[in-house]
Amino acid sequence: MIKITLPDGSIKSFEAGTTPMDVAKSISEGLARNVISAKFNDQIVETSTPLQEDGKLVLLTFNDDEGKKTFWHSTAHLMAQAILKMYPGVKLTIGPAIENGFYYDIDFMEHKISDADFPKIEKKMLELARGKHEFQLREVSKADALAYYQEKENPYKVELIENLADGEITFCDHDDFTDLCRGGHLPNTGFIKAVKLMSVAGAYWRGDENNTQLTRVYGISFPKQKQLKEYLALLEEAKKRDHRKLGKELKLFTFSQQVGQGLPLWLPKGAALRERLESFLKKAQAEAEYDQVVTPHIGNKDLYVCSGHYEKYGEDSFQPINTPAEGEEFLLKPMNCPHHCEIYKSQSWSYKDLPVRYAEFGTVYRYEQSGELHGLTRVRGFTQDDAHIFCTPDQLDLEFKKVIDLVLYVFSSLGFEDFTAQVSLRDPENKTKYIGSDENWKKAEDAILNAAKEKGLNYVVETGEAAFYGPKLDFMVKDALGRSWQLGTIQVDYNLPERFELEYKGSDNEMHRPVMIHRAPFGSMERFVAILLEHTGGNFPLWLTPEQATILSISEKYEKYSKKVLSLLKNHEIRAIFDNRSETTGKKIREAEMNKVPYMIIIGEKEEENNSISIRKHGGEDLGSMSVEEFVNRINNEVNASLSKFRV
Repeated sequence: MIKITLPDGSIKSFEAGTTPMDVAKSISEGLARNVISAKFNDQIVETSTPLQEDGKLVLLTFNDDEGKKTFWHSTAHLMAQAILKMYPGVKLTIGPAIENGFYYDIDFMEHKISDADFPKIEKKMLELARGKHEFQLREVSKADALAYYQEKENPYKVELIENLADGEITFCDHDDFTDLCRGGHLPNTGFIKAVKLMSVAGAYWRGDENNTQLTRVYGISFPKQKQLKEYLALLEEAKKRDHRKLGKELKLFTFSQQVGQGLPLWLPKGAALRERLESFLKKAQAEAEYDQVVTPHIGNKDLYVCSGHYEKYGEDSFQPINTPAEGEEFLLKPMNCPHHCEIYKSQSWSYKDLPVRYAEFGTVYRYEQSGELHGLTRVRGFTQDDAHIFCTPDQLDLEFKKVIDLVLYVFSSLGFEDFTAQVSLRDPENKTKYIGSDENWKKAEDAILNAAKEKGLNYVVETGEAAFYGPKLDFMVKDALGRSWQLGTIQVDYNLPERFELEYKGSDNEMHRPVMIHRAPFGSMERFVAILLEHTGGNFPLWLTPEQATILSISEKYEKYSKKVLSLLKNHEIRAIFDNRSETTGKKIREAEMNKVPYMIIIGEKEEENNSISIRKHGGEDLGSMSVEEFVNRINNEVNASLSKFRV
């Protein structure tokens, strides 16, 4: 007999050789119908895998992320089978699950494929799926595996097998199809009820441009047709919310080949929006007693060699700048932290002076590959809302909690309500990967875990995911479309204080190393604005939006009164514009709607006579007539409701 521990902590006894599917059936037939994969002792297994020892079992459905990966990986096999039947002689390479769906890299030889071929491939896939063919994993000797693919004249699979050891090679069979695979499959193809091929792209074998260029076919699948329809509707909404599209329509930013790829140009409205974000965070940081600093855009190469950033980012940095002085080299800075270390080092410190908190909106540069650049989310020059806190080990717990408060304040003020936190700890079984004493690591990890618990965060713990210099806390935020983004990170660092020989005099009159906290609630201004654009669809919070109101006069006769209203609003620091173009009021309203202006102020004869204004809200709601003072109060109340003052 073996003992199986389930996620709720209950322990059940089964005969050795029991499968995860047997366990599911023992719980309920309904669960068994939905189980598509399993995880035993943290390893993904088939539902038909015999369990031979005690362990922890998690039964996975399509609702689980790991269940989805199993589903999509199995569909990659199905797609490969369909393509092989329709295009005889093609050479298969690899076909993994990805975040949303799967792909398969294929050498199509003399065949050609485009999205025009997708419907017939999808039809073939569903036809094959209806056969409910079981996925069966089997071990194969290295000699037999090589012989199998040599006979099929597939050099790609042969190369993969040559890099594997005998005894760790498995094939997966379903129907008349066989593929080299490590495992993680559905019970049978019948679970796949809806399929959509999304795109084709070029991909070099093993990512090396010196190798053969393959065709990568992307797709996605679901257990129900309804889920596919919902997903495709979500994609359409995502296209409408694409920050590159909205950024152009709202005139926030642009790019110029003449300036250079990945170097955004902020237009007046975008620059004003950035300035408001910076002011918002600077006010909160002032309340939390941060000191603003400014550092140059370049630094001596030796600075980044000392910090370790040259070793880490050297290949992704712009090439060194050679000066007229012999042997002198500078770099566009890839990180702000080495500069802040030098500021700290510029004077002597006592434990009574700590913590010291330096904040900077510092622009950094990394030479991302042109194929990886994407709007504002992946650029070559970006501004981080960076801050570094230098504190004693005893101050670490409180300082960490204060940073969490700041991150949560940023999220709540900008409408990010659905998020989880990840606590990344070091691997206790492999301490050689990390620097610092066990005592300091325990203090740092306890500080993060205690802070996460005390702040009531919804968090997960990932052992072995810490940075080499210390543990960290990352915030994963879901946007309005349910997509996850990493926003906000807090890291504990014992490495840079050691590398830069930072010190403070302790109460024992001895010199000690401070602990360093890195934090960036936004991450980068560019990426944050992109995510915020897509999250809000361009309908920014009222306190942040470029224009809070636009005044629309229905005739030139009321222009004088309209200008008076504009002046009154500006006196109350309401961001308003007066659209006095000779266009119809209807057209002006439509354009204001397209520009996401929250309020439209309509002015005509009645409004001038009554010394009032008529208000239309973005989206079409008519708020009726009111005085300018009433409208100002409405704006201020709405802003204050979402933007209270940050309190430490």
